[in-house]
Amino acid sequence: MNNHLNELLKHWHPLRDEHLWVLATVYKTVGPCYRRAGAMMLFNDLGQQFGLLSGGCLEADIQRHAARVMHNKCSLTVSYDGSEEDDITFQLGIGCGGTVHIVLQPILAELNYLNLIEVQEHLNQGGTGLYSQLIATDGKVETRWEISQSSVQKPSPELIEKDNQTWLLTNLSPPPHLLVVGAGVDAQPVVQMAKTLGWIVTLWDSRPANGRREHFMAADQILRQPLDLLIQHKSAAQWNAAIVMSHNLQMDADTIRALQGSAIEYLALLGPVSRKQQVLALAQLEEQELCIPLAGPAGLNLGAELPEGIALSILAECHAVLQGAAGQSLSGVLTAETGSR
Repeated sequence: MNNHLNELLKHWHPLRDEHLWVLATVYKTVGPCYRRAGAMMLFNDLGQQFGLLSGGCLEADIQRHAARVMHNKCSLTVSYDGSEEDDITFQLGIGCGGTVHIVLQPILAELNYLNLIEVQEHLNQGGTGLYSQLIATDGKVETRWEISQSSVQKPSPELIEKDNQTWLLTNLSPPPHLLVVGAGVDAQPVVQMAKTLGWIVTLWDSRPANGRREHFMAADQILRQPLDLLIQHKSAAQWNAAIVMSHNLQMDADTIRALQGSAIEYLALLGPVSRKQQVLALAQLEEQELCIPLAGPAGLNLGAELPEGIALSILAECHAVLQGAAGQSLSGVLTAETGSR
């Protein structure tokens, strides 16, 4: 199971009136913590948990607080301090050393389900929005949902003070939508791994022998129409990234040329530099004139040789680009000179 809010709401929505539910949200962290502000998780009266706030360390205790919220129908704030010897976090020996503050809110019909129905519907349509949660110490529950007119989002949630109240503002967006061009055997781990990340995956290959559903069960949709119709597909405006791996020079060239007018943020081409030059020549494109930078060879240098490792390499680079990250070793264990220990 992935931990994106969209996936969590899939479990909640059909059973929203059959069980008692609580939304738990990290609203503030100090020091090193597993999840940052804005992370969400769902609990119900069956003892089920969907999502993660601490990597599995605190969820059982959070469930205990969630049961109180279900009973009282009031919000509750709880804190876990990994540096305090009397705190349960310290006693569990988790070792992160940070402090995490969490608000728990009952999801009730009389509270408009915390606006989660509107959130789910809008995210499913590929939209973005601003989700506001009242951080109250008196049990009051209030949320707001405002649809964003722009795709430009603030990078992280923020706590604000307004009218003597504290609010957590979180920009919500759907999971990344990946277009995979080419349905060969090596595309299978790309599709499967992307779905494990919680991404939406569209697979396209106009060749009749490729892209059979039994080989790509994880793909959200498999498309076969001509390229000009693919670019006009209703999902095209929602694509965030594309990996071109058809193993056909002309097909790759036509695709890269067609995608130059799209809004995708990451465009990758499988193969060495020499092949990239051939593809660009066929597409009659100069690399320095591309509207979207072309990642070719695709991926991070992980030393991968097999399809699974190559898929990991490409998706790691794609993830870094979409998140605005450097894609480097956090510890520095890899040296810049050799790329190895």
